[in-house]
Formats: sequence, C-alpha cells, structure tokens
Amino acid sequence: MTTILETPAPDRKVEDSPSAASQPKVFPHRWLGLIAILSATLLNLLDASIVNVAAPAIRTELGGTAATLQWLSAGYTLALAVGLLTGGRLGDMFGRKRVLMIGLAGFLAASLACGAAGTIEVLLAARVVQGVFAAVMVPQCFGLIRDMFGRDMGKAYALFGPAIGLATIAGPVVAGVLVDADLLGTGWRSIFLINLPLGAAAIALGAKILPAGAPAVKGLKLDLGGALLAAAGMCLLLVPLVEGRELGWPAWSIAMLVASVPVLALFAWTQARRARSGRTALVELSVFKKRSYTSGIAFVVVFFGAVTGFSLAVGLFLQLGLGFGPLEASLAMAAWAVGAFIGSGSSAALAPKLGRGILHLGLVTMAAGLAVLWFQFGADATPGTWALSPAFLVFGIGMGVIFVPLFGIITGDLEDHEVGSASGLLESFQQGASALGVAGLGTVFFGRFAIGAGAAEAMHAAQLVTGLTVLLTVVAFLVAFGLPKQAKAEH
Repeated sequence: MTTILETPAPDRKVEDSPSAASQPKVFPHRWLGLIAILSATLLNLLDASIVNVAAPAIRTELGGTAATLQWLSAGYTLALAVGLLTGGRLGDMFGRKRVLMIGLAGFLAASLACGAAGTIEVLLAARVVQGVFAAVMVPQCFGLIRDMFGRDMGKAYALFGPAIGLATIAGPVVAGVLVDADLLGTGWRSIFLINLPLGAAAIALGAKILPAGAPAVKGLKLDLGGALLAAAGMCLLLVPLVEGRELGWPAWSIAMLVASVPVLALFAWTQARRARSGRTALVELSVFKKRSYTSGIAFVVVFFGAVTGFSLAVGLFLQLGLGFGPLEASLAMAAWAVGAFIGSGSSAALAPKLGRGILHLGLVTMAAGLAVLWFQFGADATPGTWALSPAFLVFGIGMGVIFVPLFGIITGDLEDHEVGSASGLLESFQQGASALGVAGLGTVFFGRFAIGAGAAEAMHAAQLVTGLTVLLTVVAFLVAFGLPKQAKAEH
C-alpha cells in the first residue's frame, strides 16, 4: 500500500518545470486533473491489497502453496518498493505526465496478463510487473499535484487523504464482492480486469488535462547499478522469509538472509560514493544524519509491516480457517474500511492541534481494537460474520488517523531541499516494510495453521498474529517519540 502523502520540495535545480515561476497561479481544470491522478493512485492502493481475499479462490483454480499465497501480495509490494527508488527519477528525466501515462499503460497491460493467467507462475510474474509499473506512475502523482495546485496543495490533500485511507483497506472488500459476483464467469480474474476500464478512463482524462511539463532536471542519469543492488538485497531478505518455513529452513535460505546484510550495506556505500563524487544517487543519504528522520523510517517499517501483514493474515484466517466465502469475508472486514475512512477524514482537523501526538492517539486506538480481537480469537466459539466488526472498526479508525499526517510529521525537521529525496525514500521503505510484514506475519500464521486444519487451529494462529501486531504497535508508539513534534509547514 502507498499511503504517505507527499508534499515534496525540489532537491535539485529546477529548469523549465511547470511549477516554476512562469506557471499560472491557478491551473485550468485542475480538479479534473486531480481525478485522473487520484484514479491512478487508487489503482495502486487497491491492487496492493486486493488479493488478500481472492487468494484462496486463486489457489483453488491455479494451485500453489501457502508461500504462493504470500507471494501474490509480497511480489507486488517488493517490486513497488525497489521500483520507487527509480520511478521518481524517471519523472525528473522525461516529464511527469509522460511517465505517468507510460506507467498507467504498463499497469493495465500487466492487469490484463493477471486476469488471463493460466498458471500460478504466470500470475506471480504478472503481479511483479504490475508492481514495477505502479512504481513508475505513483511518484508522478504527487509532483503533478504540486504543479497544478501550488500553494493550494492543502485543498487537494483534503480530498486525497480520506480517499487514500478508504482505498488502502478497501481492496479486500472490493475483491470479495467481485469474486462472489462472478461477473461473466470471470471469478477471481475480475479483480484484475476491473482495472482496465478504470485505468483507460484515467489515461483518457489525464492525457487531455494534465500539464505536459518539460523534464525537471536536464542531464540526469539513472543509477541502474544502485537499483539492481537494492533489488538484490531486498530479494535476498524476503525470499527466504516467505519460502524458508515451508521448506524447513534449508541451508540456502539461511545463506540468503546472511547475504542480504552485505549486499544492502554495499548499496548504501555506493550511494554515498556517488553523492561524494557529484553524481546522482538513488538515495540521498544526508537525510539520515537527522535522528528525527531515521526515527521516521523506523516508524514506517514497524507500522506498515504490522498493518499489511495483519491484513493478509486476517483475510486468510476468515476464509481458510473459518470457511467464509469471499463475500462473507469482505463483509466481515467492511468495518475496517469504514473505520479507515473515518479516521483519515478526521485527522486533518486534529493533526494541527496535536502534532506528533496524533500518531500516539491513532496507535492507542489501534491497540484497543487489537486487544478486543485477541480476546475474541482466544474464545472457544468461532466468530460469526459481524462479530469482529466492532473491533475492526476501532482498529481502522486508529489506522486511518495516522495515514494523512504521517509524512508531514516525519519530515518536520528537514530542510526544504531535502524533502523531495526523503519522500521517495519513505515510499520505498513503506513498500519494503509491507512486503516484510506479509512475509513475517504470514509465516507466523502458517507456522501455526496448516491449510485444511480446523477452525480451532486457525483461531490460535490468528490470536498469535494479533498478539505480535499488538507488540509491533507498542514498538511504533515508543519510536514515535523520536519524531518531530510538529509537521512540516507548507510553503
């Protein structure tokens, strides 16, 4: 899921950009342009989580293992995490509108491939391609909002925030409805095919409305070596986490985990070396010199890893453990989506007054919902469709409260010229954390629950995952004290 709201300031000299002084104060048709941008963003948000409910139906038709179910989600977020490091640079090099259109077109082609997949291997490969093109289009959205709205970005984010909060968790709900409806006999394939009309409309509107600015930075070269190192390091870390438990932790899985450390260290070293030599780096390491930002990175990793991993585990628990159908599972999780929408909508008013405290408020609210779920999963009787809804609602409200102000708070102590680089890095860490959360909590869930076992075993597995999510929420609560007390002021 991509939920951090970016209000980046340029960290390089801007030339011939639509955000320059020559840009008119009010961009014509900017609200129509926002609809196109919002559509592209929502496509990514929905597809990041939409397989959580559809995964059992996919496995029934195409086969696969417990690890396969995790890779349907983790493969997408891993590709997105690595691709985000270069996606923003592509917009700087070739123009944001052009790159956004290319990203949307590629995303739709990959969605078609997902919907037409005849084997689980083809589907997994198409999901990775989806993640790559999502990484191409997502960074352009926030830059285009800045170009069109300028000082009025707050007005755009007032609409953007609640929509993101709802879409982030609405994926499983949408998937349940579509799979159960079985439109034209497409079954689970409709969760990918529905992207085609939505994306085509976004391309048609965006091509006509969005500003066609020149490249923001001339002469910029892409650090392909750095991108490959980052991809290698993340794969070395995540592949054994997903596959290792099911295969009994063979020697190669331990070796890959160990190897991920020097590879990621080498990536950091090469980025520092490029920066010292005056070449463009994928990551501007100078932002790590500020403790508040490094605390923000830690918060993002813990928070999004917990939320994404818990979401996957809940979707699998309801269907594989309790035997819910896709629609019944989506209805059970609907309160979660409603809570996220309520929390996101209310945080805009609360954030200026509470500052960093709004994160603590959201985390305490999340923990309250999780505590109730923990007791429910420990009960003897299995819950019905609506029994979990109150706790899901409370958890969703707390989660939604955090989404909108998080980026501004994390960047509160950064200089304006550092914000652009820091924002892309936060996005990448967020996606990497999501993939890590799916791998970690998914492994814990399947470590306690074997597919085909009874509801009692599923309840125990869900309770264990919920307890770990509570622990991660407490860790995030403590880490939040290292963040700036107030959000970054708009300019």
